[in-house]
Amino acid sequence: MVPYRGRLALRIARLALAAACLAGYIRSSGWHLTGVVAVLAAYLVYAVGAMFELGFDSTWRANLGLVIDTAYFGFFVYLAPGGWNGSTAAGWLSALDAGYLFASAALQHGVSRVVLVGLVALLDSLLFTPPEEMSLVWTVVGMASTAVALSLYKRYLDGRISAVLRHNVIIRSQAQGAREAERERMAHDFHDGPLQSFISFQMRLEIIKKLLSRDVDAAGEELRQLQNLGKSQVSELRGFVRSMRPAEEGVTLSASLSRMVEQFQRDTGISSTFTAGDFSDPGEVELSLELLQIVRETLNNIQKHSGASRLALSIDKRDQRIEITAEDNGGGFPFSGSFNLDELELLRLGPVSIKRRVRMLGGDLQLESKPGHGASLQIRIPM
Repeated sequence: MVPYRGRLALRIARLALAAACLAGYIRSSGWHLTGVVAVLAAYLVYAVGAMFELGFDSTWRANLGLVIDTAYFGFFVYLAPGGWNGSTAAGWLSALDAGYLFASAALQHGVSRVVLVGLVALLDSLLFTPPEEMSLVWTVVGMASTAVALSLYKRYLDGRISAVLRHNVIIRSQAQGAREAERERMAHDFHDGPLQSFISFQMRLEIIKKLLSRDVDAAGEELRQLQNLGKSQVSELRGFVRSMRPAEEGVTLSASLSRMVEQFQRDTGISSTFTAGDFSDPGEVELSLELLQIVRETLNNIQKHSGASRLALSIDKRDQRIEITAEDNGGGFPFSGSFNLDELELLRLGPVSIKRRVRMLGGDLQLESKPGHGASLQIRIPM
């Protein structure tokens, strides 16, 4: 649909042409109430009425308007083959009428209707124009060709706009799914991490309350253990906040990972190293953000479940793939062996959120667990 201002401009052009055609004919032929004057006046009245119906445009109204404009052009060309007693006004008005007809058809209708209008207008020009005056015919041919080209380009733009709109809908849907998945992950992490620690803290306070009336020394020991629990809660909360922290703008992926590992070492006391091999940032920002989130979740899992004292994290690029490797010397997973992503999903083993993110990126992972001797996780993501 043409914007309101464009439709208004077309209506004004139609009204001006209708008034000019009626005035030109009356000036050349004199004022006599004839059938020709009645037709020209009726078209002028129609043009005025169309101005007031601009806000009620619809498909059938546009089609009816195209039929009326095409019929009027044929009538006007039939009326003015002799130039109205030698006047050149009729020729100029016929050309302007053709220009309006093709502009209106190209802007408001499809290619098929533009071609049909062009054929009808050309036929009218050939039938009613004298053989020695073919300028109007060539004018119609040129305008019709331009209108068809404009209509084809408009169809191409409409296709591009439709594709962009569909793509935007898909992106919004994916973004909504990602937000919901992230909320679910945060709720799960909070339930398994800080919330459990607070519940434990509350239970220990109840124990201390009972011990104070019976055994002060035992209550003091419980208080010391509660103090240690409080320290661990601070560490878990820092890890939880760190997992929600966005990537720093303008910082490379390897630099962000290096800072993340340094912060992890300060918060947890786990000796950590980071190495970046032959690696350059991927072109897509979304990919970098997903990789950062995968590493955050890996570090969070190590902090909460591994009991490790050492961690080694590395990132590299091999064969157009990004490889991230994390190794620790903790207690490992409850299972033993080496498994890829498909095997872990089939057996329902391994970190769920990391598996989901790797699958979404079209990558793969290899998880090796040695209970009591640590674990290693290797993630491969195509660039």
